[in-house]
Amino acid sequence: MPALWTHSDKLLLASTSATRLTLLVSAGLFVETQNSSIDERAVEEAAAHEGLDPPSLAARLAAEKALAVSRRHPDRVVLGADQVLSCDAQVFHKPADRDAAHAKLKRLAGRRHSLHSAGALAIGGQVVERFSGTAHLTLRPLTDEAIALYLDLAGPDALKSVGVYQLEGFGIHLFEAVEGDHSTILGLPLLPLLAALRRLGCLAL
Repeated sequence: MPALWTHSDKLLLASTSATRLTLLVSAGLFVETQNSSIDERAVEEAAAHEGLDPPSLAARLAAEKALAVSRRHPDRVVLGADQVLSCDAQVFHKPADRDAAHAKLKRLAGRRHSLHSAGALAIGGQVVERFSGTAHLTLRPLTDEAIALYLDLAGPDALKSVGVYQLEGFGIHLFEAVEGDHSTILGLPLLPLLAALRRLGCLAL
């Protein structure tokens, strides 16, 4: 079988996200993962002081993750990625528990929000490529009973997503409209990533 990935080492994903890993592997890439261990809240606080908007915050987080791992593995191609959910300029985080998940869905119900996904590729402790994508999603109006039923159906997986939904599962029932690339919604804009990897000479196709 011909090789698609041409770099001597596997792509190093600065994340332990199962969703991002699945996207990369499904595209035929050879991937290893490593937690970046950055303090995301500290990065967000610094970004807030600088007045960064949500797309820029996602880009900053992605770059910081890539750089943290690249400094440890300077000879590797390292991918950092992050996603920020914003609604009316407010940034949302993953819910800590079911009550927080319920409150978030109630806040987003009947409204249009944005998912800003960004990525950065680093080599030798330097960012060499940046890319991003934004999707816009509108939830249906939802009663408390409907939200509770969804959380029962989704189980613990609901707490793994910043939006408390997973479109590839029960979460699709919550939506009125979805505008944007599927991989961007899942947290990794795949087409611009593949273009960046081609520019770096990492792909044969």
